[in-house]
Amino acid sequence: MAKKNDAPKTENNFWLSVTALAGVPFIMVLGNSMLIPVLPDIRNALNLTPIAASLLITLFSLTAGIIIPVAGFLSDRYGRKVVIIPAIILYGLGGLIAAFASIFLKQQAFSVILAGRILQGAGAAGTAPIAMALCSDLFQGNERSRSLGAMESSNGLGKVISPVLGAAIGLIAWYTAFIFFPVIVIPVVIGMWLLVKEPESNRAQQKLSEYLKSVKNIFNNKAGLLLSSYLAGAVVLMVLFGILFYLSEYLEQQFGLDGIIKGLALAIPVLFMSATSFATGFIIKKKKTLMKFLVVAGLAIMTAALAFLPLAKGVIIYFLAISIVGVSTGMALPCLNNLITSAASMEERGLVTSLYGSVRFLGVAFGPPIYGFLMARSTNLMFWSSAALALLTAVAALVFIKDPGNAETQKQTAPQAKKGLWSTIGLKINPAKKPAK
Repeated sequence: MAKKNDAPKTENNFWLSVTALAGVPFIMVLGNSMLIPVLPDIRNALNLTPIAASLLITLFSLTAGIIIPVAGFLSDRYGRKVVIIPAIILYGLGGLIAAFASIFLKQQAFSVILAGRILQGAGAAGTAPIAMALCSDLFQGNERSRSLGAMESSNGLGKVISPVLGAAIGLIAWYTAFIFFPVIVIPVVIGMWLLVKEPESNRAQQKLSEYLKSVKNIFNNKAGLLLSSYLAGAVVLMVLFGILFYLSEYLEQQFGLDGIIKGLALAIPVLFMSATSFATGFIIKKKKTLMKFLVVAGLAIMTAALAFLPLAKGVIIYFLAISIVGVSTGMALPCLNNLITSAASMEERGLVTSLYGSVRFLGVAFGPPIYGFLMARSTNLMFWSSAALALLTAVAALVFIKDPGNAETQKQTAPQAKKGLWSTIGLKINPAKKPAK
């Protein structure tokens, strides 16, 4: 009887921890996506140029992209929760500063709002990538793949909800989105504090020189896996958000859709991505070969959908093809999350994972402007060049993604692995012994 009671308790604890962790990427996504529907109102209220208004998005993303590796390093040295919880509070504080400036400074508020957005970006840097590393610290095998799939699904759900939520809240006043940020962080901070128990580690005893050497060794030994995975993560998100940017313009120009209705339409492909991410997390378990297959297959499906889009006739087929892009993204991302977090041991995982988070941020940030540039020239060029990029990324994933194995085991057997490397390349060198004369 005791065993039967223990299993549900363990499963319940697992999902409580995952729910708390999944709240972190959810609120991070809201940081940019909620503001996009109300940018025209902000621009009108503060008499801004379009370029000035876009700084509210750009400075948030740029700050986060720069600071993410620093946050990853700090989490490796001092612990994940020590970074995540203050980062979430900083994220909320930035929103509070922007809200107070909007209410009390009126048209002179813009510079203070920008300062609040920069603060929010700094806070966002210590959220989702570090939570992903903590997720891998906590769970192994099937639980790790399920939890990372749930986190990617939460990230996607945030992308689904945020345009609709932003448009709805914006009906009250243009600055209410800023007020929403400090409110939404409260339950996430409480959940992280109470429900997530960080495992003990020897990170505090590790010297800085040893840490940097370990990270360097990871990249020396697994450069192909890491760089191809970073590329794949950046490309799939750049394509997805570039397509959503194009779709936003298409819906407004072709059908006159705006506001909440347009937000709901834009949510369709992201909803497909979110659902596929969650399902993929359950399927992949510990199967590294399956993960590689799904990454390559996802990129190949994305290539086919993008190549087909210029030929699509009718809005239903158009939406179907774009939704397939969402499905292919959902196939690839949970696998990439698992491969990257498994490539490093607990003491170096924060930096390795945060670099992945940084390139993901950059992919999202650069997608809309790149697609805007291509749209002005030719939509066919936009779709077919995207298809070519997805295909090249699929080839890189096929060639370079290999089973990273168990990083903790590899770390323990590093001397033997090094000896094996010399044997593999045909050199027998023992620096401790001189050749006999």
